[in-house]
Amino acid sequence: MIASIRGQVLDVGTDVVVIEVGGLGLAVQCTPQAVSVLRRGDEATVHTSLVVREDSLTLYGFVDADERRVFEVLQTVSGVGPRLAQAMLATLRPDALRRIVATDDLAALTQVPGVGKKGAQRLVLELKDKLGAPTMSTSSAAAGSAATGPAAVGSWQVQVHAALVGLGWGHRDADTAVTAVAQEFGDDAPDAEIAVLLRSALQSMGSAVAGR
Repeated sequence: MIASIRGQVLDVGTDVVVIEVGGLGLAVQCTPQAVSVLRRGDEATVHTSLVVREDSLTLYGFVDADERRVFEVLQTVSGVGPRLAQAMLATLRPDALRRIVATDDLAALTQVPGVGKKGAQRLVLELKDKLGAPTMSTSSAAAGSAATGPAAVGSWQVQVHAALVGLGWGHRDADTAVTAVAQEFGDDAPDAEIAVLLRSALQSMGSAVAGR
């Protein structure tokens, strides 16, 4: 497994970062948290997880080893692949997931696009003994807003776009949906929960598809 890569950041997209390692430009599918701290031209270290498929090798990038570990643990749940796991981390921080699983908070899990009630039940059941206890103290958690709205670690536009792409939508469709959400929420968007913004984006995309 490629646990991390270090090199110069050649390009930073909405959810893909290109890092030069040994003369090669590696494209890394990153969480919004990772994207928000990377700048073109900087020397950076990105924690990574390599997902191998018959027709592809995909590197997923994370801001730290804990986020990477949770990404990998999420995929041990039946029905959860790398795209959904990354979309969950675009909405919920690792410690938020730990608290949700520990308290059987199914309602919080169903706020993640792509996770229904049965899926939430399965996640709680299968993750109980895998994620461990939250690593942050109560006061730190409150200060870091480690619930369902991780707006402090990056713009909501980046997070919503990454979650939509992670769920299988194209970049252009995701761009259009983010624009629609910005028009709907206006100045209130940065203060809204990411899950709420995602739901609005998905609703706008559904309306657009229906109108074609």
